[in-house]
Amino acid sequence: MIEAHQLRKAYGDVEAVRDVSFRAGDGQITGLLGPNGAGKTTTLRMLYSLARPDHGTVRIDGIDAAVDPLGVRRRIGVLPDAHGLYKRLTARENIDYFARLQGVEPAIGRSRAQQLIHELGMEDFADRRAEGYSQGQRIKTAIARALVHDPANILLDEPTNGLDVMATRALRRFVLNLRDQGRCVLLSSHVMQEIAAVCDQVVVIAAGKVVAVDSPEGLRQRTGEASLEDAFVHLIGSAEGLAA
Repeated sequence: MIEAHQLRKAYGDVEAVRDVSFRAGDGQITGLLGPNGAGKTTTLRMLYSLARPDHGTVRIDGIDAAVDPLGVRRRIGVLPDAHGLYKRLTARENIDYFARLQGVEPAIGRSRAQQLIHELGMEDFADRRAEGYSQGQRIKTAIARALVHDPANILLDEPTNGLDVMATRALRRFVLNLRDQGRCVLLSSHVMQEIAAVCDQVVVIAAGKVVAVDSPEGLRQRTGEASLEDAFVHLIGSAEGLAA
């Protein structure tokens, strides 16, 4: 479980996150939905302890990230906005390196890496150097790297950005399977179709604040709109009106 309570974060005079609170439960996919610059990536960085909140708390499976950041990192797998593969290593070597960083026993790490390579359909490039990979190959490698230590909580920042239709569909199936395994999945996106296709709960963020938390259907019902996109525009417009 991932819990955020009254998170705030500023960079100089820019208040990136003003007030973000929500709970993402196990066995479900929670979407962070907002326009560019809404504070989604900053929120994720605070959740996986890369950025320290100016105010508020983050708890992962009940562990306070400010008190035990290493304990939190052992319980999460992260696909960040910058994937940062080691280009001179193969996909398998990238995955193995991160398994070692997480303290996974070598035999278990190799077995887990092979399982992820199979599940993500990486067999045709797993033993080729990462330099020259397509966007889809880079994302698959980064996801496998994030999951090799078998974390219960998964944070994905724009996982389908730049993917073609077939790669997007394959990745959606993989994410849904993570949910069905009972994991907590938190997915950040500004793509309505992505959120509507996989998310059980949606956290709508605008101008650094949470303006709504509900299921996609619940957001449509509360705004009286026929589509999630129209519901989103309605909520964002209302938030901007209050902020003006």
